[in-house]
Amino acid sequence: MDWISFYDFKHSVIYVNARHRDVHYETIAKDIRDHVPSPAAQVLDYGCGEATSAALLAAACGHLTMVEAAPNVRAALKERYAGNPKISVLTPDEAKAKPDGSFDLIVLHSVAQYLNSDELAGMMATFRRLLKPAGTFILGDIVPPRMASVWAALALLRFGAANGFFWAAVGGLIRILLSDYFTLKKSHGLSHYDEAEMLARLRAAGFAPVRAGHNIGHNQRRMTFLAKLP
Repeated sequence: MDWISFYDFKHSVIYVNARHRDVHYETIAKDIRDHVPSPAAQVLDYGCGEATSAALLAAACGHLTMVEAAPNVRAALKERYAGNPKISVLTPDEAKAKPDGSFDLIVLHSVAQYLNSDELAGMMATFRRLLKPAGTFILGDIVPPRMASVWAALALLRFGAANGFFWAAVGGLIRILLSDYFTLKKSHGLSHYDEAEMLARLRAAGFAPVRAGHNIGHNQRRMTFLAKLP
């Protein structure tokens, strides 16, 4: 099993219940929506997951292109949004084949931790090519190297308490301890970055980055970076 296979399988480890899943994606969609530069903007959400609130984001832009590597998740996205002409769902290879300068906004949220250094560098190079000259690349949910699991657990409990699934979140934390998640984490690892390191990586990839004041999503111990072409 790899990370794509793990997230392609429906289980109660990723989201503790349907309420958690839907509020999670609604929060992300609204946070990304705040960065859409105009109602005509072409937006790419790469590694979007189940994206149950993508229509909120699509309504704020010209067109939303979602990219998902997990086959079952991608098939479900295509079915869910088949009737929405403002949403397209692509494979990673299909996204890479898009013409240079196709997008005003490119988002890679909560994906970088599952990529090694070379994979992340390659993805940044692709996004630099696909971004319009005045566009923005958003790199979200970057996991810092210290106490990441502890802060993630606390953030989930706070999120659950605020949105009506606290006890389900408690149960979910117990289930994850008994799941394949930690076995996969040991075998494939997760990538962690501090602020200075990620800023340096973005600059090396040809971007002019800054750290955003607010991380996309519910975990404010993680980081979001806004990167433009110099």
